[in-house]
Amino acid sequence: MPMSKVIKEEISGEITEKKSRFIATVRPVKTEEEALSFIQEMKKKYYDARHNCSAYLIGDPAEGHSSDDGEPSGTAGRPMMDVLTGEGLTDVAVVVTRYFGGVLLGTGGLVKAYQGALKEALSHARYGQSTTGYKVSFSINYEILGKAEYLLKDKEIPVLSSDYGQDITFTVFLTEENKENIKNSLIQLSAGKAVFLSEEIFVYEI
Repeated sequence: MPMSKVIKEEISGEITEKKSRFIATVRPVKTEEEALSFIQEMKKKYYDARHNCSAYLIGDPAEGHSSDDGEPSGTAGRPMMDVLTGEGLTDVAVVVTRYFGGVLLGTGGLVKAYQGALKEALSHARYGQSTTGYKVSFSINYEILGKAEYLLKDKEIPVLSSDYGQDITFTVFLTEENKENIKNSLIQLSAGKAVFLSEEIFVYEI
């Protein structure tokens, strides 16, 4: 499964265009609910601003929504979305806040300013990658620990956690492509004694 590009943490950037301030705040988000909550948070923080325009992308393939928040249609939200998609980003939300400086910028000027503020914020970003797969937990006995560890290392399976109790419990990240193969390999090397405890959809980031 292909990796998606994500930002590591919240970032911000600001530009001034003909006395108007454009403040971009960009935050990594996992769900549409998180994105909408972030947008409302920014609107409360910058309650005295003329506009709080927004865009977000979630998932792989990425889907999202944008808002011009009172600016002329197509001059803010969609241009910001174009920057996000152009960067190949997902699981990200942006709010660009505008404090009006008294000078009209025109349609082209607004597009340039909103995109410029977002690009300024993204210039400070640390990027990572994410992919959606499965978080799988299983337990084995100590007799096959070495074989299990070799299998996971050889197949480059990310280990999310391990617990060494009476038995050993591993929680690993598996993709749609390798999940059944790895599970079958664990069953074979444990002579059927590997116990699978849980499995859930999970977004893994590096």
